[in-house]
Amino acid sequence: MCVLKCAADQAAFLGLKMGGNKIESLLTFDELLNSVYGKYIGFAGGARSFAFSSVVTDSRNVKEGSLFVPLIGENQDGHKYIPQALAAGASVVFVTDSVYQKNVNYYMNLASENLDKTFIAVENNLAALQNAARAYVQKFPKLIKIGITGSSGKTTTKEILASILRQKYNVIATEGNLNSETGLPLSVFRIRPEHEVGVFEMGMNRQNEIGEIARVLAPNYAIVTNIGNAHIGILGSRENIAAEKRKIFSYIDKDGAAFVPDQDDFVNFLCEGVKGKCVRFGKDLPKERTGVQFVSNDGINGTRFLVDGIETRLRIPGLYNYNDALACVALAKELGVGAKEICEGIQQVKTVGGRGNIVAVNTRMNSKGESKKVMLMYDCYNANPDSMEKALSLCGSLEIKGRMIFVLGDMKELGEKSAEEHSRIGALATLSKPNLIVFVGPEMENGARAAKLSGFANVRYFPTSDVEKVSDYVLDYVNDGDFILLKASHSMDFDLIAKRIDSAEAASA
Repeated sequence: MCVLKCAADQAAFLGLKMGGNKIESLLTFDELLNSVYGKYIGFAGGARSFAFSSVVTDSRNVKEGSLFVPLIGENQDGHKYIPQALAAGASVVFVTDSVYQKNVNYYMNLASENLDKTFIAVENNLAALQNAARAYVQKFPKLIKIGITGSSGKTTTKEILASILRQKYNVIATEGNLNSETGLPLSVFRIRPEHEVGVFEMGMNRQNEIGEIARVLAPNYAIVTNIGNAHIGILGSRENIAAEKRKIFSYIDKDGAAFVPDQDDFVNFLCEGVKGKCVRFGKDLPKERTGVQFVSNDGINGTRFLVDGIETRLRIPGLYNYNDALACVALAKELGVGAKEICEGIQQVKTVGGRGNIVAVNTRMNSKGESKKVMLMYDCYNANPDSMEKALSLCGSLEIKGRMIFVLGDMKELGEKSAEEHSRIGALATLSKPNLIVFVGPEMENGARAAKLSGFANVRYFPTSDVEKVSDYVLDYVNDGDFILLKASHSMDFDLIAKRIDSAEAASA
């Protein structure tokens, strides 16, 4: 048995040569141990065969050659899944040192049963994951690193920017919603030597989360889409949110650039202390400055505009998405991407699953055995007052043949402002002239009350997100040609309501 703190001493003691592994390791033994301030536990065989080709925090995602990082959460301790991870092929495992010290014999038995596996004790598994990811990113000094944050629009902005930059560069970008304290580190482990640009989202659910994950990536360029009320229940004020979001600019040097929304009331605050350029973007800036000229808002068909005289169309509807595209145009120009490439990249962008999709669907049969042809807009991944207001505004601008139905669910993490914001959204929803508003969830009772007080009569309220009851009510109400908006935070299961309304989705579920 050996328990050594210094990676170099460990390697010398064992006389190991780390380059002869069957798989090419993302980090060497020394690089990993030094970056996470870890200590090797176990037997010599695990260090001799050391290599890992992927990193996971969920034992269900382990594959041959994975580094498994068992995280400790409020309701779950990932350490109990270490045996499953080893059985699935994990080659390296982190163990929180305090957990290891409480049960040394257990972990030494695991090591003796898995002599070709590497066990590393670390003080904090989350910090170790982030530190290992930071060390990995530093292996790619020529990579152009771009970070994106904001209260809303992060994923759309990432998709637009990645599509544009792929016209010129080999791009790696965040997959799905891996933008958190754990998601961002997992995302950067997908960087490979052939990549020229990395485009990564950065989200937050607590104080200093942006600071921590910005340290992992250390972006050369970064975009803040906006400063809204998302997570205000956690951070307390928009001022605190802006201060947190601004941390994404901390690693930009004199050759980099920060991109900030021109019409945001925190625009000057965001630019304070930026060492590189601070570039403003927004639809009200003159074309002489940006090279961009608005042409038309085509409703459900998106937005048309010119880039240096070349016309393109962003097919994602909503002027707020157009504003996100302007950030991407500005950054692409900073990287030397030409107008033709920018326009081609924008043309190729499609809506992201669960985020503002508008599709024509045949509904599942209702209680009368009838199926209807409707337009369905479902934005079921997340919701905050800003994104909710934007979705309602978009719906109010659309010209449709049938009726407008809103199904609005709770917005999470608003804290003491929750009742106020849900009431405000309930009142705003009536201004978009819907025919029916269905409010869902305990917080949306405030929205239903505000809508009724605003003089809107056709309100239906469900205290819980009962997928069957809500979808069945909507299915019995709609007629051919109607338009349905589904918008709520992800935990409200509106994605399941969308699947239950859409006959094609319902059949495949």
